[in-house]
Amino acid sequence: MRHLFLVTTIIVSLTGMMAQSATLTTPANFFGFEPGSDRNLFTYEQLISYFEKLDSESPRVRLEVIGNSPMGKPMYIAFISSEENINNLSAYREINRELALNANLGKEALSGMISEGKVFVLATLSMHSSEVGPSQASPLIAYDLASTTDEKKLEWLHNVVYMLVPNHNPDGMDLIVDNYKKNLGTKYEGASLPGVYHKYVGHDNNRDFVILTQDDNRAISRIYSQTWFPQVMVEKHQMGSTGTRYFVPPNHDPIAENVPAGVYQWGGIFGQHMVTDMTAEGLAGVSQHYLFDDYWPGSTETCIWKNVIGFLTEGASAREATPIFIEPSELSVGGKGLSEYKKSTNMLLPWKGGWWRLGDLVEYELVSTMSIIKTASLYREDILDFRNRMCREQVEKGKREAPFYYIMPARQHDMGELVNLVNLMKEHGVDVYTLQGEVEIEGRPYKTGDVIIPMAQPFRAFIKEVMETQEYPERHYTPGGELIEPYDITSWSLPLHRDVTSHEIRVRSTELEGKMNVIEGTYSLWDPAGMRGAAMVLPVSSNESFKAAFYALEMGLKVGRLNEDLELNSTGYDRGSFVVIQDPKKEESWQTLLGTLPMQPGMILDRRALNTAPIQIPRIALVETYFHDMDAGWTRYVFDTYHVPFTVLHPEEIQETDLAGRFDVIIFPDNDKEILMTGKRKSGDSYYMGSYHPDYSKGMEKEGFEKLMTFSDQGGIVIAWGRSANLFEGLLKIKHGDKEEEFQLPFRDISSDLAKGGLEVPGSLLKLGLLQDHPLTYGMNESIGVFSRGRPVFQTSVPMFDMDRRVIGTYPEKEILLSGYASKEEQLGNKAVMIWMKKGKGQFVFYGFNPQFRASTQSSFKLLFNAILLEREE
Repeated sequence: MRHLFLVTTIIVSLTGMMAQSATLTTPANFFGFEPGSDRNLFTYEQLISYFEKLDSESPRVRLEVIGNSPMGKPMYIAFISSEENINNLSAYREINRELALNANLGKEALSGMISEGKVFVLATLSMHSSEVGPSQASPLIAYDLASTTDEKKLEWLHNVVYMLVPNHNPDGMDLIVDNYKKNLGTKYEGASLPGVYHKYVGHDNNRDFVILTQDDNRAISRIYSQTWFPQVMVEKHQMGSTGTRYFVPPNHDPIAENVPAGVYQWGGIFGQHMVTDMTAEGLAGVSQHYLFDDYWPGSTETCIWKNVIGFLTEGASAREATPIFIEPSELSVGGKGLSEYKKSTNMLLPWKGGWWRLGDLVEYELVSTMSIIKTASLYREDILDFRNRMCREQVEKGKREAPFYYIMPARQHDMGELVNLVNLMKEHGVDVYTLQGEVEIEGRPYKTGDVIIPMAQPFRAFIKEVMETQEYPERHYTPGGELIEPYDITSWSLPLHRDVTSHEIRVRSTELEGKMNVIEGTYSLWDPAGMRGAAMVLPVSSNESFKAAFYALEMGLKVGRLNEDLELNSTGYDRGSFVVIQDPKKEESWQTLLGTLPMQPGMILDRRALNTAPIQIPRIALVETYFHDMDAGWTRYVFDTYHVPFTVLHPEEIQETDLAGRFDVIIFPDNDKEILMTGKRKSGDSYYMGSYHPDYSKGMEKEGFEKLMTFSDQGGIVIAWGRSANLFEGLLKIKHGDKEEEFQLPFRDISSDLAKGGLEVPGSLLKLGLLQDHPLTYGMNESIGVFSRGRPVFQTSVPMFDMDRRVIGTYPEKEILLSGYASKEEQLGNKAVMIWMKKGKGQFVFYGFNPQFRASTQSSFKLLFNAILLEREE
């Protein structure tokens, strides 16, 4: 009878599963085409509609909102698992939290959680929106898991909760799909999207996971930092078309020294299972130990510094949904891990060339995803045990190994950036404390209110990574041979990038630990008591003061800047500090402004005695090309965040624009001179064809540059940094009616000469000395760190005729590198890197660094803000 009961139960169960499969809507029926088929793409809204359909039809799928995109689209996560697991997600979430954060679990409690818990695998798809394959594959993956009757897959779903973010970048997905459909069937089918596939930052959205500026990234970060604490995470990407077909871990050197070895070992286990399973399915061209290092944080994989087994996959691209044919002779690799396109330990089954379709990539995504879920199921108990072991080891390491704490004094040059840094660390899931009382450590006194980040925390590796000074781990292809160069930047130290004083404490102090109070909620130094007066004074040393001043102007309040230093209630306010005047008719705006302040302003009862100059926001043009102009996008983000109004001006529009009539300031973020001038890329003496529709491949041309010179001649201010400064080098012309005036601004870029001498700066923080008491340096320390790639570097000369110049910023003679990597840095010694130029009424401000780099270099923001507030000469 018992056997009969079991057989009956199995039959009923299988019948139910088969019935469920029959009632689920297939992707092909829903979309009207098979996902991955040639020349077919669905939009983000269609994608989410399908997941909503699955959520309503299958007990194995639950869809939840996790946040909003920068353009306001709702973002979702789909939980896919057995029906029983879906019904108990809340209980499993608590198990995840305990395993991730509780270093004091008893053996019995730990054993019970390991026995009961499930492995949560988080997958984030297609954050780079031109990489369409992962998101287009997701309905097929979800349908397969929701409808399967395969016993092995059912076992996986019993052991694993698959957490699928169907698309990481909803805004970009719709932009890409709309652009593809617009050109479909024309000779420009597959043309690149003009502009960035994001509200602001395009491809750089995968460089944002330390500073968390973008709403979509913050939604993803919360999943592994604050809410669900998955044990495994994979981000799905695409790469070029003519190399390997697919990349799986392990990564290539260098790797992060702060990440525990076990995290990388587990990534390798998942990678080895993928390459085995994919090769067994006949999927050729799968590579490992190739191209992609794992040294820098900033990508979604920043979770590996938080004990998550995190990795990425990269698939070869078609032309979005348009097939491409690749000749065998066009296949190539190079550099890290593979020097020849041949069978090797890092690519066991080379792909031979031929047609490559979106459908091929979709198949690779299906097989790799099932392999990841299978591996998580196979090692369920080991993975759950590993997560809590990492927690315990990191906490114990924080108690026994230096550094033990990072302490940031409550008094800072920029108080607002201290507040922002504290709140950022809290958003990352890090506990931050304040000192209650006084304590002395190694001869240095610390006082009440000082901020402490102890290292005995589960996310110790992350704390150390972002709080310390970076030293690039130099690795070579052969002993003493060629250096393995970094994939991206080499500096991200939050205190250095924000000009916040931080002390690394290398001795343990039980006295300090007894006087720490954890910061609950949002950290602020603002006290509403005493907020009465006719005006408020905001210190020019704080970025937040600039933000408040710009916001006040936006709301119609009057704002001035101090013409001299001011002492107010024992607090000094330097020249250039802001004074916001209270207007009884705008009381709501006044209160709104007060509510945004992170630190205490000075309040003045009688403003009449103040020596101030009124300010207004100038009319700003921000030049942005259609060539995926990320630096311009970051500038837009910073300006929007700081309430700086601007108009985007594309280079080809300059010819037809009354520049002097519409604008006071024109800003050129970092871009190639040839793209700005001609709309084409240039290599050596030759131009080469781009992937954009011809309507978007235009520059300002000679006529536009003449208009720009006329703008300057009429008193306009031009601001440029990086390669854009090269626009203004050499012999220039201004038209005065029928006559032309030739002139040359007294500077030249010498960075190419320095590079020939071996200078190499792959993206590092360099020390910059600043000219003091100049309108461009109001609020600045005498020296700061600036983000540099070693170019441009300026050599000024004695000016002629109606020109002038000042060197505003200079590299010191020695000890130039603050954080990251630089070769032959001594060549930068005493070289100019920020200059002010004047020609007639016009002014030029050039930077040899990005003052707003990826919104992560708050130390130099004020150099840009001061520039846009320069007084024009009429």
